[in-house]
Amino acid sequence: MTELLATAPVVGHLDLPTFTTVVAASPLVSMDLVLVRDQREVLLGLRSNRPAQGYWFVPGGRIYKNERMQAALQRIAQTELGLGDALGRGQVQPQWLGSYEHFYDDSFSGQPGVSTHYVVLAHVLHVPAGFEPPSRDAQHQDWRWWPLAEAARSEQVHRFSRDYLTGDLPSPR
Repeated sequence: MTELLATAPVVGHLDLPTFTTVVAASPLVSMDLVLVRDQREVLLGLRSNRPAQGYWFVPGGRIYKNERMQAALQRIAQTELGLGDALGRGQVQPQWLGSYEHFYDDSFSGQPGVSTHYVVLAHVLHVPAGFEPPSRDAQHQDWRWWPLAEAARSEQVHRFSRDYLTGDLPSPR
């Protein structure tokens, strides 16, 4: 086991076997970013990875152990969208959307019987018309701007992402 741990890929400060054990045994805390363009469209990515593989989903990521929430928000915005610097400079202002629970029957590992439970801190990021993220992560095979009403109704959009769009989103500051 020691050799496996030494050579296993590291997933957010944890080696793969340890992270699998954590996912199987406890909830993860994460942040989702609901990127809204011109108060009319939401950016969704077509998920390459489990859970939610094959669905359109908002960008997001988990908070690491000993990482402050603001630092996690900036890291996730950078990793997922290339917007970390814009957040740090205050050019994009995150607005609190709420806390959510996401339960999946599967996990990143694809191992039978390993489910995933997320406690999600969701934020809205308003951007102007014509905005395109400077980059995107490898967890999504495609990006698409969806009209808000269409995304809220589409079965192609994961129900957890649709949940963010069913109520009133905060207005831009």
